[in-house]
Amino acid sequence: MKELLAEEPAQVSFYEVAPENWINVGGRYGKQFRQLTERTPLICHGLSLSLGSPAPLDYSFLQQLKEFMAEHNVALYSEHLSYCSDHGHLYDLMPIPFTDEAITYVADRIKQVQDFLGQRIAIENVSYYAAPGKHMEELAFINAVLDTADCDLLLDVNNIFVNSINHGYSAAEFMRALPAERVRYFHMAGHYVEAEDLRIDTHGAPVSDPVFELLAKAYDHFGPVPTLLERDFNIPPLAELLAEVDQIARLQNASQRTGTRQVV
Repeated sequence: MKELLAEEPAQVSFYEVAPENWINVGGRYGKQFRQLTERTPLICHGLSLSLGSPAPLDYSFLQQLKEFMAEHNVALYSEHLSYCSDHGHLYDLMPIPFTDEAITYVADRIKQVQDFLGQRIAIENVSYYAAPGKHMEELAFINAVLDTADCDLLLDVNNIFVNSINHGYSAAEFMRALPAERVRYFHMAGHYVEAEDLRIDTHGAPVSDPVFELLAKAYDHFGPVPTLLERDFNIPPLAELLAEVDQIARLQNASQRTGTRQVV
């Protein structure tokens, strides 16, 4: 955070934080965080709401989240289309079964969250390695949840690529079948190549060339949508991260020059 406060990178137009990591943080770190949020817009991306969980929604957390977002003027909250808890946290993002019952269940919980927060939220398409109880394809499930819940989409480009390798579908065709009118922003991240037919979503490596190529196709289709670079560990010097941000910006600018439409 010190580097970001000192350098104030011109190419960074917003930050994303997991609110669970910053709610009720005070002292020196709290002051530095406030400095950052006062000068640069902030988005919240949740880790623990567990939309697909059989356990009740955590309204105590939602109240803290609502107050945190008001305090820091946060315009958007997003969460994963997954679950990570029952009556205790699993510390991983588990796939929701692709079934009609699950669509109804998770869409109702998304509606409850939106009603409580008084605003729309965005859900993220997640990476997954098995599809227990599957009755339909991933794409049909995502689109049905978005439509039933009437919520927005955080489109994770890397997750689409990872899933396309692991489950054998066309990443570009999958992406283009998502509803453009619901896309709020993109995620970009790195992954690990376990085998020719297996990719592991890690957020711990540079973005690969094929994912950048898919991002270019995303801009061609959706327009120059706001895009966030994620890196959770193996964090390199800030200059290396900003070089990836610059590459994202070049692709955005190229899509603007070709006259593609702006969605967000």
